[in-house]
Amino acid sequence: MPALFIALCLFFAAPAFAGDTIRVALQQNVESVTVASASGLSARAPDDDVQANGRMTISNGGHGLIVDGRRLRSERIEIRGRNGETTVNGLTVPGKVIVKRQNGRLLTINELDLEDYLKGVVPAEMNASWHPEALKVQAIAARTYAVYQLRQNGSNGKKDFDVLASTKDQVYRGRAGADGPGGRAVEQTRDLVLAYNDQPVFAAYHSTAAGPTEDAMHVWSLDLPYLKGVECPFDMNAPNYQWRSDVALTVLERRLREENFPVGVIASLTPAVYSKSGRVAQVRVLHSDGELYLKGEDLRRVLGYTVVASTQFDIEFSGLRLQFTGRGAGHGVGLCQWGAKELAERGYPAETILRYYYPGTELRELASLPRR
Repeated sequence: MPALFIALCLFFAAPAFAGDTIRVALQQNVESVTVASASGLSARAPDDDVQANGRMTISNGGHGLIVDGRRLRSERIEIRGRNGETTVNGLTVPGKVIVKRQNGRLLTINELDLEDYLKGVVPAEMNASWHPEALKVQAIAARTYAVYQLRQNGSNGKKDFDVLASTKDQVYRGRAGADGPGGRAVEQTRDLVLAYNDQPVFAAYHSTAAGPTEDAMHVWSLDLPYLKGVECPFDMNAPNYQWRSDVALTVLERRLREENFPVGVIASLTPAVYSKSGRVAQVRVLHSDGELYLKGEDLRRVLGYTVVASTQFDIEFSGLRLQFTGRGAGHGVGLCQWGAKELAERGYPAETILRYYYPGTELRELASLPRR
């Protein structure tokens, strides 16, 4: 058996780095949360004695929480299922659930082991039927992204949570799919992250590049040597390789105003600046009160990521509607998931795929990296 193959097998069997927990924001700005467990619940609040059975409903009480109709002095409650799992508004999660008042509404956080978190991310971010090497790629990228955020939060002061359970960070669905191929990929890559200069990288990833990947500078103003664009001719079978959508001008006007962009009646919307990869870096909005220059990614955010799937688009006016014709899905930075699928099916191992999309990085055990 070749020495390189043996080394890689040992690498993928690396032991876990104990003690890493992550706080995932499941819901923000909600009025109430229902928590349940068939095995019964244990609950603790700082200023109150809380009795828990198998189900409780928590709502905002103005100056404290209301639990099953009982007003508490506490603004925070911690809950666990006695079997280690808790269902929060229909989502079953391991670890601890924290509900707290924040800005007059409720914030729900799942605090859990990092590897358990990843078992809820990989099946949500990548199809379980894809090649096992592609799933390993996703597991390592997701772990690296999570560790990067943990370290960023640790160095920047206290925050209520480390990541959101959505596409704003990584989609997380708790125990759903955790025992399937995605969860196995997490186990097979346990403790492995991508590193640059002995630190975990900002492992951004997206669905479909539909051409070269994007430089992080054009999206987030981050000059990172491992997030420069690379060629990606591997994702032509992706469902969003090409797409079309349309939106009413009045919808665009309303959403821009909701996001505090001052606009009048829009007369035109045209690409103004393109990135090196051909994506729309900036659009010019001509309206009755003047003009507005808007980043392409801000336009996606304002209209919705399902409406404008990427910043590779052309725009046409049709009456009082805008028609978008585009290619690709996501911000285009870092790993292309559909590209990873194709490369894995061609026989490339996870490490090779990752190093292609994140140039200059190396695969490392998390425990081997210095903590800063």
